Amino acid sequence: MEGPPQLPPELWVYVFSYLSTEEKHTVRSCCRHLKKLIDHPSLWKDYTVVMSELRRYTYGFWHTLNYRKLTRVAVRHLRRKEWRRLVKFLPSLTAIVFVDGGRQYKEKYMDNLARFPNLRDLGVRNATWDEALLGHSLTEHLQERLTHLSVCNVRLPNTVEFIKTVSQLVNLRFLLFHQQSEGYGLDTVRPVPRNDFHAMLLKLKKLIHLSWGMKGEPPEPLPDDYLSPPNPEQPGLSSYGGPALTSLELVDYPETILPENALRSLTSLRSLAVRYRYIREGIECRLRSWLTPLRQLESLTIIGGNSLATYTTTIPPSVTRLTLRVAITLKDMDSIAPKVPGLEHLDIEQNRSSGSLCRRIPMLFPHLKTLRIRFFRREPEKDLLSLHKLRHLVQLELLVERSFILRDYLNGHPWPSPCVQELINELRDLSENRITVITTMRQRNLLRECDCLWEGD
Repeated sequence: MEGPPQLPPELWVYVFSYLSTEEKHTVRSCCRHLKKLIDHPSLWKDYTVVMSELRRYTYGFWHTLNYRKLTRVAVRHLRRKEWRRLVKFLPSLTAIVFVDGGRQYKEKYMDNLARFPNLRDLGVRNATWDEALLGHSLTEHLQERLTHLSVCNVRLPNTVEFIKTVSQLVNLRFLLFHQQSEGYGLDTVRPVPRNDFHAMLLKLKKLIHLSWGMKGEPPEPLPDDYLSPPNPEQPGLSSYGGPALTSLELVDYPETILPENALRSLTSLRSLAVRYRYIREGIECRLRSWLTPLRQLESLTIIGGNSLATYTTTIPPSVTRLTLRVAITLKDMDSIAPKVPGLEHLDIEQNRSSGSLCRRIPMLFPHLKTLRIRFFRREPEKDLLSLHKLRHLVQLELLVERSFILRDYLNGHPWPSPCVQELINELRDLSENRITVITTMRQRNLLRECDCLWEGD
């Protein structure tokens, strides 16, 4: 075989930046020259490597990780000796997420984290602790260093004590806590008490992103000011004393739990995501009241919940990014469009009741730059070609549910099918290759997306 074209290394690295992880590994196996180029640190800057059973990795493997300057890892249950190996070979780690622990853990298990001097980002998922998750000594080490913390589906011996510990991490900017039941009994969730939650928010002055959720349903509604701690320096006044949050995510909160004015003090929000587990019949939609004070909102995500018609009139006109995981009709789209005249990013689902969405979208949302459509039990049809009329569109994602892919794959028609691929090719021609069409699910961000948030099948 002839060698690769003689191009400058920086040009090769730029070309390889468009490849997926699997494609990079394929190119890497071609020759030593390409192997060295593929391992350039800029191509792996945001990559998280998943690791378990560290004894099976060779010195060559560790050398490659160091050459790529990888600083983010996801680890499954590591024994004490394996922790020491991780410290030895990757001492410069800045982010560690512990996933899918296979047994009950004690406090000292996490003490190994103090041996990573550059650690800024910590995640713990799907495990059980019979002692404090973050001990006193470890908390002192991380108190001013940790900026990101995510804890999801972790059974803790005492949730309140954990929240008090989190309050000491004064430089936190990102906090994800999806509460699990305590102890080892029935799955009864006791929400973090108002006073303890307020004390945490008052101490975390630098917090800008909060993802708050719980497994199970509390026995009674939360207080009206649960998300709005009063300013202790101005007693008697209804002034907000918590951090200036720009992003809020409410996970698995039925509308019976939070009051209508729950978000009245969070006027600094730029992004709001509400993920409903279910909606009880007869409960008035509170999204109308939640959205009213958020006049600076730029990104809105609604997963499940009431029909769109109950709150579309209160969507702030400042929204430029909209994600809807609800049943959508053409009438709904007609009512949304005037409310968001500057919409640039849209993520929706095509279902049986939504009709010919692709034909209507160019007229309703002419300023779209990215569009993501997930199809259920059907493929894109010829009206897909209407999307070339979106003059600013540069990225289009066409996805289908996994069961649809498997069914067609077994019948010899993988996704995208030849018919869909023909439409995609024609759409590219009509747009003069301006539109990049993506037909595969993006890779999961293990540090930010727990099982509650990941929408992959």
